[in-house]
Amino acid sequence: MYRHIQALQQVSRRTLSTSALRQVENKVPHKQKHFQEDNGIPIHLKGGASDAILYRATMALTILGSAYVIYELVCAAFPKKKE
Repeated sequence: MYRHIQALQQVSRRTLSTSALRQVENKVPHKQKHFQEDNGIPIHLKGGASDAILYRATMALTILGSAYVIYELVCAAFPKKKE
């Protein structure tokens, strides 16, 4: 049992001590500057091509889903007659 606790302490100590070595550049100020620019592009499309693709996919799924709901409501409102 003691070996497990000692191993856990060693792993946590190693994780804490090596995390300071891998510092990452702070990109937040650059992103803030990019998204606060007044260039006529809507905020939900300022991320580039991936944002445009996600936006169009969301709109397509919304339209298709709405059409399917309307179709199902019409089918439920006018059931097929049994012969």
